[in-house]
Amino acid sequence: MSDPTALLTVLVTSPRMPAGLMSRDAWTAVEQADRVLAADLEDPLPAAITASGVEVDAMPVESATGAARALVEAAASGSVVWLGSPDADPGLTDALAEELTRLDEPPQIEVLVGSWDLPGARLLDAVAVMDALRSPGGCPWDAEQTHESLAKYLLEEAHETVEAIETEDTSHVAEELGDVLLQVLFHARIAADEDPGYTVDDVAGLLVEKLIRRHPHVFGDGDASTPDEVEQSWERIKAAEKTDRDEADLLAGIPASLSTLLTAEKVLTRADRRGIQLTYGESGDLGDRLLAVVAEARAEGESADAVLRTALRRIARPDVTDE
Repeated sequence: MSDPTALLTVLVTSPRMPAGLMSRDAWTAVEQADRVLAADLEDPLPAAITASGVEVDAMPVESATGAARALVEAAASGSVVWLGSPDADPGLTDALAEELTRLDEPPQIEVLVGSWDLPGARLLDAVAVMDALRSPGGCPWDAEQTHESLAKYLLEEAHETVEAIETEDTSHVAEELGDVLLQVLFHARIAADEDPGYTVDDVAGLLVEKLIRRHPHVFGDGDASTPDEVEQSWERIKAAEKTDRDEADLLAGIPASLSTLLTAEKVLTRADRRGIQLTYGESGDLGDRLLAVVAEARAEGESADAVLRTALRRIARPDVTDE
């Protein structure tokens, strides 16, 4: 009969969380184990546990099979906690399963999750990869890029994302959003090398501040409770952030590179939210008639820009229909 105390606990943690920030169950398992083992004592998790006063023994891993056999043997006469490596110990789980099946009286084995990724944790991976690409020894093409050289890609990726959304190519939207995110990370990483510059944390910080400031109904004492009230509140807050000249100019802040139909839509929206009565369409001028079409689309809850693109796809690709 096997030793009732024979227990192998494989402790896995998120490499994106601070080492040592683990659940109570994880710390209890570590503190009560007869032995705590790790492949490399200099890895963040073993180092943090050692710093807490718990002894950790090194067990270098040459192969998954060898590690599995050594762990099972170590657990044969007591409780052992294996601290998962940052690379997730590829192949170890399968090797442990194979090792246990060959024994008549194998020790108990459990996988204990000590920490989990928080939502957005993979963004840290994206930041780290971008940093590696721009650092010495990284990609020479990435290293020579500038804000100016990348500007066209930001526009291109944004347009490709819009097309994926409008054509309901759901599987493609996530990929395109990733390409847009790459451009944000790329520009922020370039700026980190500039003086004065900024970092991706500065970008995120400014975004958080803006979102909180413009959503008082969520983060403050605002009382907007409908989408229309939220839009009106947003416009008032934006107006308070701008100068008197900006307030009088309905084109202020709208980039020149934005499509003319979208620009017209934004101007009409701003005028409506600010209670400004615009006059157009009476002279029969072509420009006024186009504005009237944009206004008609808005009244129907549509974007004239998107509607026109859909029509272009329909006539340019007669054999392809949008779902």
